[in-house]
Amino acid sequence: MQPRFLFSEVGSGLRRNISMALSVVLVTMVSMFLLGLGLLAQRQADTMKGYWYDRIQVSIYLCTANSRQPNCEDTAATNEQRDAIQRQLEALPEVKQVFYESEQDAFDRFREQFRNSPISGNVQLGDIPQSLRVQLDDPTKFQVVTDQFEGAPGVAAVQDQEKVLSKFFAIINYITIFAVILAGLMAACAALLMATTIRQAAFIRRREIGIMRLVGASNWTIRMPFIAEMVIVSAAGVGLAVGLLVALTQYVFNEGFIKLALSQAFIGTSDVWVIAPWMFAGVLSIAVMTSLVTLRRYLRV
Repeated sequence: MQPRFLFSEVGSGLRRNISMALSVVLVTMVSMFLLGLGLLAQRQADTMKGYWYDRIQVSIYLCTANSRQPNCEDTAATNEQRDAIQRQLEALPEVKQVFYESEQDAFDRFREQFRNSPISGNVQLGDIPQSLRVQLDDPTKFQVVTDQFEGAPGVAAVQDQEKVLSKFFAIINYITIFAVILAGLMAACAALLMATTIRQAAFIRRREIGIMRLVGASNWTIRMPFIAEMVIVSAAGVGLAVGLLVALTQYVFNEGFIKLALSQAFIGTSDVWVIAPWMFAGVLSIAVMTSLVTLRRYLRV
C-alpha cells in the first residue's frame, strides 16, 4: 500500500466523521486521565511508604556526635554498641529481620525519595543518623523493642507509627482501586464508541469500498485506513491525558503541595513519563483490537 494513498484515505475519513472522531478523542482522554490518576496515586503511596518506611517498621536511631537526646550526651554510638544492639535484636523471638542503614545509605535514600522537592538540597551527609531498622513478625509487639532499647547506651530514639500510617495508606489504595475501575469502565465506553465510529465510517465510504473490491484491492488495503484512523484519534486522546497529568503534577504537586509540606515526599512529572508508555501501549492495543473485530464483523472483506 502506498503511504500517500493511506494518508489520503485517513485524512478523508477523519474529515467526513470529525464529530465521532472528536468524541473518541475526548472519551479516551477522560478514561486515560482517570487511569493515570489511579496509577499516580499508587506511586504516591509507594513513594510515601518509602519515606515513612522507618516509621512503619521499628527504627532504632543511634547517637551521633551532634545528637541532642539526653541519652547521647553529645557522644556518637560506637561500633561495639551498635553490634551489641544488633545482636540483642536478632536474639528476640519477636524480631523477624534487622537491617542496618549507614549515614550514607540514609542520605542516598533521602535524596531519592525527595528528588522532586527543593528540600533535598538542604540535607547534607551526616544529618540523618545511622539506624537499625527492625522488621517484626507482629507489628503490635513494638513495645517489646521499646522497653528493651529505649535509653540503652548508644541509642538516640526508637520510633514506630504503623498504626497511624496504615489507615492513611489504606485510603490511598481504595482511591486507586476506585480510579482504576472507573477508568476501565470509561475504556470500555471508548472501545464501544470506536466500534460505532468504524461502522459509521464504513457506511459513509461504502461506495469507495465497493470500487476497491472491484479493482482487486486486498483486505488489508481496505482495512488499514480505518485502523489508522482509530490509532490516530486514540493516540491523540492519550496525549491529551498525559498533558493533563503533567500539568497536575507540575502545578499541584511540584508547585503546590511541596510548598505547603516540605517535609513530605511527593511524586513529580518524571513519574508521569514512567506510566505514559504503558498508557499509550494499552490504548493503542484496544484501538487495534476493536478495529479488527469490528471490521471483521461489519466489513465483509
